This record gives sequence, structure tokens and C-alpha cells, in this order.
Amino acid sequence: MTGTTAITAALTEGLDHFLDKTHGQPGFSADVAPALRITPGTGERIGFETNDEVYAQLHEHKDMAKLTAQLNPVTGPLYVEGAQPGDALAVTIHEIRLKTHGWSVSLPGVGALKERMGAEMFTRRVPIDADGVHVTDRHTLAPAPMIGCIGTAPAQGSHSTVMPSYAEGGNMDLTDCRPGATVYLPVMTEGAHLSIGDIHAIMAEGESSFVAIEAEGVAVVSVDLVKGLRLRAPRVETESEWIFVGLGDPVQDSIQRGYEDAFDFLVDIHGFSAGDAYALLSAAGHSRLGGPTGSTDPDPLHPMAPVGAVTTHRLPKSLLTAASGA
Repeated sequence: MTGTTAITAALTEGLDHFLDKTHGQPGFSADVAPALRITPGTGERIGFETNDEVYAQLHEHKDMAKLTAQLNPVTGPLYVEGAQPGDALAVTIHEIRLKTHGWSVSLPGVGALKERMGAEMFTRRVPIDADGVHVTDRHTLAPAPMIGCIGTAPAQGSHSTVMPSYAEGGNMDLTDCRPGATVYLPVMTEGAHLSIGDIHAIMAEGESSFVAIEAEGVAVVSVDLVKGLRLRAPRVETESEWIFVGLGDPVQDSIQRGYEDAFDFLVDIHGFSAGDAYALLSAAGHSRLGGPTGSTDPDPLHPMAPVGAVTTHRLPKSLLTAASGA
């Protein structure tokens, strides 16, 4: 067995279905023929291979004009039988299998550190091995892989895989989209048309660089369907928390919407009184900034400058066992 064959075997081992990166798409759209159709709720494990060729090209050329690869493609789409508008997908992330290296990139004029990094493009190939992610010569960090871009198709047209984030998901860049989590996504079109891309080997919350340590890999997921769960934004379930994504412009609107969804979750689903929900969220419902991609379309004159904000609003599951009227 050659080295390449052994790597491929490791990336696909134990999968029921595998979508390789040749199924990369430049947007989320129901107009694209499905790469795979599945029945939800079977527990079948599906591997989505992601593609970071664009970063290899940036590393080689240091010039956006010379790119031939797609920018932040997503692999898919996956057609989910029985999914209809008004339902939700529950996508459980079982594993993220990383390849041999990742990338750190500074695009001029992009990210929170653009004034510090200046006009020259910075790129670094970051080795990944059994010791960890070799971010610098002195810093080898434990991998914390997550999915940056995950979403379903809009009812009409196509949504960007770069920015902004949408009610159906997209390039949210949430560190919570990691193994062990379940991501709930609204269904807007028959079949849902799920796509996944933009794996990171490790990323700090907020992603100051706008790129983080991007890395090719395989996201291993299973898909369930929740009928009639009308979501207006994604939410993430982890072992200890429910996380509600807020989308809005300005950031105050994003925060308000995320908290409203957490409030409605407590009252409508778990039977809390309005008073209990209000008091608990003020005491234990933490909010944070999510990824830097914004929540509304960027200014067309500055297409990499985000508008609005992605926020997260966190509800400890331990609070749900103590519901009582007031």
C-alpha cells in the first residue's frame, strides 16, 4: 500500500458514504444536482472531504489575481429524503479527520489585524502530525478541529460560502461546530441540500485573522430530520450547552435575536414561565461574538469587509432540569 493509498484509506475508514472534494461548490444552492441522497435517522456516517487548494495557490503566488481554485468551497449538496420547508436538519459531527498540514494566511486589508499586518500577503504552511499543529517553530498546539462553513440551501438562488452568514447557516466560523456537537439548520427547500466545507485544525474564537489555521480534512457526520422545527437561525447542541446563533445588523440586533431564541426555547419547549426564563438568561445566559463573516451582505465596494455580526448565546443544559412556574 502506497503512502497516498494509506492516507486515503484512513480518511474513509468506517464510512457509509464519502463525498470527496471533487464535489466542491462555490455556493449553497438547490439548483445544483445532489451529490448524494440519504434517508435521515439511520445513523449512517457520511464523510465530507474539504478543499484548501486556494491557500496552496496563495502560498505559491502571493497574488489573489492568480487564483484558479474556488475560494472556500463547500462539498455537497446532500439531499435529505423527506426534508421540507419548515423542518430542521440535526447534523451530528462525529469526527474531523485532518490531513498533513494547514495554512495561516493574512490577506491585505482583511481581518482585525489588517492594520498591523500591512499590505504584504503573509502565508505559512503549518505542519500537522502526531505531536500537534505546528503553528510556529516554538508553538505546537493540540488540534481542535471544527467546521467553519455548514449550511442548507436557500429557497431561491445561491448563498455565498464566504460571507455573510445566513439563517440557513453558511460561513459562521463557530468553534462549537466540532466533534460531539449537533448543528441544527433550518430547511428552506425540499431535500435541504446540506453542504459542508472550511475545516480548521484550530481556531481562536472570533478568528482575528479571518482565516485561522485552515486545513483539509474529512468531516464525519450523521443526519437526522426534525419535522416542524421552524428555526429562524442555526443552533448548536453540545454535551453541556445549547448555543443559539444571533444574526443581525447592527450587533445589538444580533444579540437581541439570539437571546429571543434562547428565551423562546425555554418558554415554548421546556415550559418555563416568562419570569423564570428572563431571570435565568440574565443570570446564566452568556453571549459572545462568533465568526467575523458578518450577518448581512458586505458593502460591494469592500467585499471582504463584513456587515453586521454573528453572535452566540449560551444556555447551560443543567438549567433545563430545574424548570418551575413563577
